[in-house]
Amino acid sequence: MEKKSGIVGFTGTFRENMADVKDGSKVVFTGSVAVCSPFIELLAYTVRDRGFDMLYVPRAVAKEARKIREIENIGYSVVDEKGNPENPDAVVVLGGLAMPKFGCPPEDVTRMLEDISADKKPKIIGVGFMNIFECEGWDKKINFDTLMDTTMEVVVK
Repeated sequence: MEKKSGIVGFTGTFRENMADVKDGSKVVFTGSVAVCSPFIELLAYTVRDRGFDMLYVPRAVAKEARKIREIENIGYSVVDEKGNPENPDAVVVLGGLAMPKFGCPPEDVTRMLEDISADKKPKIIGVGFMNIFECEGWDKKINFDTLMDTTMEVVVK
C-alpha cells in the first residue's frame, strides 16, 4: 500500500495506475449521476496526453454512454454525444455507485462489465472516497485490478 496526499496525490496516483494502458485505448468511466462526473472530468484531464477514447456511463447503464471531450478554455467535460463503450481497455468505477442514496447494486456494474467487455478483459480501477467500496462490500464483489481510496478533510476557519 502506498499513501499520497492532496489533489496531486489523487490525480498522480490515477495517472500512474493508467501507465500500463496503451496510448489511444478506450477508457470507460462509470459513476453516479452528478456526484461522480466532476471527478471523472478531473481524472480525464490527468491523462489528456494519452490519446484515450474516453466515455462516461452513468449508473452503469451502457446504452447511456456519453463521450468525454476536451473543450477549449474549459477542460474535459462529458458531452451530450452518444458513445460506444464496447471493448474497453480499462474501466474506471467511481465510488459514488456504491453510495446507497446515489448508486446502484454492484451486480449492475458486473453486468455492465460483462456486456461491454466481450472477450476482452479490461483493467478495472476503482476510485472511491472514504472507504466506500469496502464499507459497502463492493471490494468482495468486483474484481478490481486496482482500488484507489481517497480521504477528504475539510477545515473551516
